[in-house]
Amino acid sequence: MSRDLTKGSVIQNLLAMSVPTMLGMLGQTLYDVVDLFWIGRISGSAVAGVALFSSIFWLVEVLNEVIGVSSIALITQSFGAGDKARTARVIEQTIVFKSFMAVIASAFLYFALEPLIRFFTSDPEVIRSALEYGRIRTFFLPVFFATYSCFTALRCTGDPKSQMWIMLGVSILNAVLDPLFMFSEVPYFGVRGLGLGVFGAGLATVLCICAAFAVGFGLLASGRTRIKLSVRGLFRLDPAIDRKLITIGLPSGGEMLARQAAGLVTTKFVARYGTAALAALGIGNRLAGLVFMPLFGLMGGGGTIVGQNLGAEQVDRAERTAKAAALLGGITITTLVALACAFPRSVLGFFVDSAETVAVGVPMIRFLGPSFAIVSFAIGLGCAFTGSGYNIPYLISSLAGRWGAQVPFLALSAFVLPRLGLDLGILGIWASFLVSDSVEAAVLAWHYRKGVWKGKRV
Repeated sequence: MSRDLTKGSVIQNLLAMSVPTMLGMLGQTLYDVVDLFWIGRISGSAVAGVALFSSIFWLVEVLNEVIGVSSIALITQSFGAGDKARTARVIEQTIVFKSFMAVIASAFLYFALEPLIRFFTSDPEVIRSALEYGRIRTFFLPVFFATYSCFTALRCTGDPKSQMWIMLGVSILNAVLDPLFMFSEVPYFGVRGLGLGVFGAGLATVLCICAAFAVGFGLLASGRTRIKLSVRGLFRLDPAIDRKLITIGLPSGGEMLARQAAGLVTTKFVARYGTAALAALGIGNRLAGLVFMPLFGLMGGGGTIVGQNLGAEQVDRAERTAKAAALLGGITITTLVALACAFPRSVLGFFVDSAETVAVGVPMIRFLGPSFAIVSFAIGLGCAFTGSGYNIPYLISSLAGRWGAQVPFLALSAFVLPRLGLDLGILGIWASFLVSDSVEAAVLAWHYRKGVWKGKRV
C-alpha cells in the first residue's frame, strides 16, 4: 500500500519507506557479496581481479549517479505536487535517457577495460579474472541502468515494497545460479555445475538483473502502481526534462567521479603491496556496501520524503526527516562497525581463505570502522540534498575529503614520512580513509546547517 508522505508521523513514514528500501538494497548488495564469497573459493587472485574491475567500473557509474540523482528530485517533487502526468514523463525519460548513455559508456569501457586493468597489475591471473567477470557486466550496462531507474521510480512514488520483493527475489536466484555456473562441482554441496569460473559469476548476475528489469518495468506499465508508464513513452524525448536529468545531478556525478578517481589513486598505492593487499581492499569495499546498506536505505527513503514534502511546501517536515535519518543511520552504522572491529578475522575469513589477505585486512577494518561511524551521521543528513535537488555539497565534500585530504595524506605517508624515518607502510593507506571521511563529514554537516537546500525546487 502506497503512503501519503506529506502527512502523519515523520518517524513512521521514514521507517515505512526506509526499511523496505534497506531490504531491497540488501538484495542488491548481496549480488556482490555472494559473488565475492564464491570467487573467494577459487583464489585470492580471482578476488583481487574482481575487486580491481569494480574499482574501474565505478567510473561509468557516474552517469547512473548524475541521471539517477536528478530523477529523484524530479519524481518526488512532481509527485508531491500532485502532477502524476509529469511524474510519469520523468520516469519514462529517466529509463530511456539513462539507457542511451549507458550504451555509450559500455562501448567505451568494453575496449578500454584491459589497458586500464594492466595499468594497476601485471599478475596474469588477476588480469584474466577481471576481464572474465568485467566484460559481461560491462556489455549489459544499459540493462543495469534501466533496472535502477525502475527501482527509483517505485520508491519515489511511495512504493518501496515492490522494489524490495523484486531485489530479494532475484538475489536469491543469483545465490543459486552463482555456484552452479562457476564450478564443475559446487563446493560444500557436491552438485554438478557448468564450470565457467569467474565468468559464471558475472553471467549469473546479468541474467538476474535482466529478470529484475522485466518484472520492475512490467509492474510500472501494468497500472497496478500509483503511476502508469507507457512503452510509447520510451520512444520519444522531452528536451526540457532531459536537460534537468543532466544538470541537477551534475554536482553529485562530479562528486562520484572525484571519489572514484581518488579510489583509483588509492588502488594504485595499494597495488604496491601486492595481490593480497588488493584482495583485502576489495573485501573492504564490499563490506562498505554491506555496512552502509541501512544508511543508503534511510537516504533513499528520506530523500523521497524530503522531496515530496518540499513539493508540498512543508519544509519543517523535510527538515525533521533529515535529522531523523542522520540519527537512525549513525547509530546503526556505529553498531555494525563496532561488531566488525571486534571480530575482523572472522569477517575477512568469510570472504577468503588466504592467511596473507586476512593479515593485511585486519588493520584495514580497524581503521575503516571509526571512519564509517564518523561519516554516517553526516551522510544521513544528505537526504535533504537529494530530495531538494541541491547536490553541490556532495561535490564539495568529496573534493575536500578525497583530493584535499586523502590523496595528499597518501603521498605524505608514502614519500615524505619514510625519508624522516617514519614508514607507516600500508597502515598509511588505511589511515587515509579515516582522514578523508572526517573531512567529508564536516563539510556535509556545515552545508546542511547553512540551509540553502530548503529553498530549492526543481
